[in-house]
Order: sequence, then structure tokens, then C-alpha cells
Amino acid sequence: MATETAAATASQCVNSYGGAIGLPQLCPDWIGNQIFWLLVTLVIIFFVLSRVALPRIAAVLAERQGTITNDIAAAEDLKVKASEAEAAYEKALADARSNANDIIAETKAGIKADLDQAMAKADAEIAAKTAEGEKAIDEIRANALESVKLVAKDTAKEIVAAMGGKADAKTVDAAVASQMKG
Repeated sequence: MATETAAATASQCVNSYGGAIGLPQLCPDWIGNQIFWLLVTLVIIFFVLSRVALPRIAAVLAERQGTITNDIAAAEDLKVKASEAEAAYEKALADARSNANDIIAETKAGIKADLDQAMAKADAEIAAKTAEGEKAIDEIRANALESVKLVAKDTAKEIVAAMGGKADAKTVDAAVASQMKG
């Protein structure tokens, strides 16, 4: 029995063969050792993280933040330049439209002046041809009237001669002239 009490007092978590009984990490005899090594491990992990890993992570985060800040500033600059370029484009477009309207107005005025000149020239030619035509018509009328007088005189002489009379030229001319006057 003496051996049993010595083994029992040695540890409640170990059997007579030296094997663990149940879960060794929950053995009350070993909790002190486990807490000590837990604290040592945590302190080592803390120092490794605080001296090595966290500064590297902080540097990467700071670099990213700087890159993001620079990119945002560059985007703002590009946005301002784009708005300036758009304003310049709108101004150039308005100037081009105004210039096009001026060219259209000048072209219309030139075409209207040419058209007015051509119309005046055509009107003058038409008036001259109309005057010539009226003059020719007046000449034709005068010639036709003279021709009618001659025909009337010849016809009157022939009619008087056919009726057996004798008509002198002076009497025939006076009779035709009185009939022509109305």
C-alpha cells in the first residue's frame, strides 16, 4: 500500500503505468505549469508582434494611405483640368458656331447682292427688249395701217371702176382717210 499512496500523492492525473487519466490539460496538478508557459508564450508573441510584424503592417497601411491620398489629389487635379478643358471646348464650340453663323450671314448677303444685281440686270434687259418689242409692234402697226390704207385705196378704185365710174386718186384718198378716222 505504501506504493499506492506514493503514486497517488505524486499526481492524480497519472495512472500506475505513467499514462494520463482523462484530459491532461485539465489536470489540476499541471494548471500552474500550463499558466506559466502560456504567459511566457504570450509575452514572446507580444514582443515579436510589437517589434516585427506590427511595424511592418503599420508601414504598409501608411504607404497605402499615402498612395490613396496622392491618388485622390491627382484625381481632383485631373477633374479640375477636365472641367477646364470642357469649358475651353464649350467656348471653342460657341466661337465656331458664331463664326459659322457670321459666314452664313456673309454668304447670304453676298448671294442676295449677286441676286439683286442679276435681277436688276435681267429687269434692265427685259425692259430694253420690251421697249424694242413695243417699238417693233408700233412699226408693224404703222406699216399695217399704211398697208390697210393702200389696200383700201386700191380696193375703192377697183370698186368704183367696176361700177362704171371714174375715181381720181385725190377723192379716193380723202374717202379712205375719212373712214379710217372713224
